[in-house]
Amino acid sequence: MNKIVLKNKGVARLDQNAAAIYLTSLNSEAGRRTMRQALNVCAGLVSENADALSFTWHELRFQHVTAIRARLTEVYKPATVNKMLAALRGVLRSAWQAGQISAEDFHKAASVKSVKGETLPAGRELTSGEITALMSDCERDTTNAGARDAAIIGLMYSCGLRREEVVTLDLADYGTEDGRLVVRGKGNKERLAWLTGGAARAVADWLAVRGADPGTLFVAVNKSGRMSNREHMTPKTIYSMLAKRATEAGVKSFSPHDMRRTFVSDLLDAGADITTVSKMAGHANVTTTSRYDRRPEEAKRKAASLLHVPYAGRA
Repeated sequence: MNKIVLKNKGVARLDQNAAAIYLTSLNSEAGRRTMRQALNVCAGLVSENADALSFTWHELRFQHVTAIRARLTEVYKPATVNKMLAALRGVLRSAWQAGQISAEDFHKAASVKSVKGETLPAGRELTSGEITALMSDCERDTTNAGARDAAIIGLMYSCGLRREEVVTLDLADYGTEDGRLVVRGKGNKERLAWLTGGAARAVADWLAVRGADPGTLFVAVNKSGRMSNREHMTPKTIYSMLAKRATEAGVKSFSPHDMRRTFVSDLLDAGADITTVSKMAGHANVTTTSRYDRRPEEAKRKAASLLHVPYAGRA
């Protein structure tokens, strides 16, 4: 792939680099990591060996962003291209706000349209049998890790928690009497979740092991089953734990976010109102929630079964 012709006149100091300013403005580490990767790709298209923090973004103009968009559409799906264009617009806005480009140049460059197109939703939903298998595997594990992991899986499925939200929970966030859970989501927005049934019982079993000392709700457990000195788990630890439980339970590989997809899909399948589900998931709007809705595809599958192909197969 040929580079877009643009002379990169030198590396700007980080406090003057539009990408550094933009990334710092993002609320989550995961968001910063994702957008930095997107900007690395864009910078590499424009200048050899350039990345997000070495490229001089204030040199970009409308024609450059248009060319970047065209190159991205050759390789990536529409949703990915639009995410990268969103990162570019954010950087250009930071350059304008820092006085590095004029308002006219910013608005022209940022006016490049998003890419149209639809792709199938990423990830998958777990079946009820798979959820049961995961919980059963935790129940068979009589170590501290078994109790902790059952509580985490119960929370992620019944409350739709992101793994970043799980690891930031404190004991004080959970009300043992009413099942109320305070969750801190993206953008430091708080929402309430409610634990009932098996999820509440799993957390109660974990708390009986953990104890009532203040601090993080879910602590690290070493290979011997010993709990750490109130050390927080990490998102990576959650990922590894779920992968381990999936292997042991004979469940097909899934991502932590697939638990969240399952939470939304199962609630919608059960008849819950999409607006309520959106609030429970901490989505900014119901459009995001609707992407998790598998009911239209199930309706298509049932409609397809109405047609009969008169073929009995070979003897």
